[in-house]
Amino acid sequence: MPRPAPTVPRFYPPQPAAARAKPVAQAPAAPTRSRQRRVLAWLLRWSFIASVWLTLAAAVTVLWFARDLPRPESALDAVRRPSLTLEDRSGHVIATFGDLVGEPLRLKAFSASLPAAVVAVEDRRFWHHPGIDLIGLLRAAWVNVTAGRVVQGGSTLTQQVAKTLFLSNARTTKRKVQELLLTLWLERHFSKQEILEIYLNRVYLGSGAWGMDAAARMYFGVSARRVTLAQAAVLAGLPRAPSRFNPRVNPAAALARGKDVLAAMAASGAITDEQARVATAQIAFPPSPVAPGWFADWIAEQSQALLAPDADAVLRTTLDNHDQAVAETRLSALLDGAGAAAGVAEGAVVVLDAASGAVRAMVGGRNFRDSPFNRAVLARRQPGSAFKPLVWLTALQSGMTPDDAVLDAPLRIGSWSPVNLERRYLGEITLEEALAQSINTASVRLLMRSGGARAVAATAARLGISDKLPNDASLALGTGEVGLLELTTAYAPFFNGGYRVVPFGLERTPHQPERVIDPAEAAMMARMLGAVVTRGTGRAAAVPGRVVAGKTGTTQDFRDAWFIGSVKGVLIGIWLGNDDNAPMKGVMGGGLPARLFHEIAMDLD
Repeated sequence: MPRPAPTVPRFYPPQPAAARAKPVAQAPAAPTRSRQRRVLAWLLRWSFIASVWLTLAAAVTVLWFARDLPRPESALDAVRRPSLTLEDRSGHVIATFGDLVGEPLRLKAFSASLPAAVVAVEDRRFWHHPGIDLIGLLRAAWVNVTAGRVVQGGSTLTQQVAKTLFLSNARTTKRKVQELLLTLWLERHFSKQEILEIYLNRVYLGSGAWGMDAAARMYFGVSARRVTLAQAAVLAGLPRAPSRFNPRVNPAAALARGKDVLAAMAASGAITDEQARVATAQIAFPPSPVAPGWFADWIAEQSQALLAPDADAVLRTTLDNHDQAVAETRLSALLDGAGAAAGVAEGAVVVLDAASGAVRAMVGGRNFRDSPFNRAVLARRQPGSAFKPLVWLTALQSGMTPDDAVLDAPLRIGSWSPVNLERRYLGEITLEEALAQSINTASVRLLMRSGGARAVAATAARLGISDKLPNDASLALGTGEVGLLELTTAYAPFFNGGYRVVPFGLERTPHQPERVIDPAEAAMMARMLGAVVTRGTGRAAAVPGRVVAGKTGTTQDFRDAWFIGSVKGVLIGIWLGNDDNAPMKGVMGGGLPARLFHEIAMDLD
């Protein structure tokens, strides 16, 4: 039998145990439908809870910011400070205090170029946004970032109205949130036309002016009904920085800002490029009126007792606009020229009517903005020889006359020995000559012969000098401290027949003059003071064709220099010196002060 074929073994690669095991059923990869529902329900529940809490948190936040929010309904009835307007003797406005408002105008009553200019430069999308302009905010942010500084603001006109009517300028989160809340309230309760109308009537535009009509009248002398395109551009440019763009304070900045507004109007299509070019060439500002700050402050303080509470007032003053301009201009020119070379930093001038005491001009220093301190009224300085007329008057009242003799010779009183400025002596001279040459030894002798310092101080008090004076013989040389206005007024009886006057600046409050010296004594004093100018120390004050009389004054070490005199029925008082009492370089009353008197007197009306 055939043998069977041998069995060949078969080889297989080794298998892992898992491969040899029996297959097991696998769990599903995705969650079951029920589990999905549970997760969704969980998400919805917590989303609802979170939204409720967020809503509550937002409500609490809004309530917190709104807890002291002003009542919007009362915005248009906001209380303002009463205004005080001062006019010169001719009726021209010279100063305003408080809040000055113009005529409340409806939008259609404004010159059409005015609201157009405001919208173009402040809020170009005003008619289209809901009060908050996100596009405008993004545009302003981009412009500011690319410029590297703040060039544009993102606030809308509605936001500015909200801030102007209700809020302060504080840059806080609270104020900004409140501004947004009030902005939304305004947009809901007022039309766009009404919001723009409120803005035009309430925006602050510098110098105490609130509203476009008040500003138009202040800066251009016209109503907001009739402003030109050029004027409208200047007014529309003021809200961003009322002080910096104020035409009276900085005309150059106001001009540049007006050009920017016209360019914005042309870019927005409100006007053509040609109209912008023509209007740019027409931007001009009327000459700024005289702004007698020292006089205005003096009058404002006096007028408080005359004003009705919470009521606007317009008061006519005694100020002469021409005389004020002359006094300011002449003093400034002297201080910048010869005064600067002689070490004179400050000065003061008063011009008043000798018969009534009405103040026609008052300059209290070099520059009111730099120093509002009124040196004409508040400063107390030694008058030197400018006080001597009161000594001579006391001598006349004791029975002497201008032709009587007085000795000019060395004199000693205890340890004190008064000397003349030039240290020379004339011997026996008349009272008239002694005053004309301002002889110190003669003044002391006259004081002693007329009852002493007490008698001279009593004379000074009768003429209106209220300051306490030294009770010794040095008073004869003007060592007591007095004010310029006070001393100038004391000269009035010499030139008005013997009547004491009280200086005043309001037309409605004149004082009845009181006779304090005999008319004959007044005439003798006028005669002797005339000699001071014709042949004495005050020759530089002479005015051709005019009768001028007055007295010079110089204090120790040239610390003060005075001239007080009369011309054309007015008194002009002048003081030159330094606030720190530093000596001047040889300045005497018969020098720069007398020259300044001459210049002012030549130009008076």
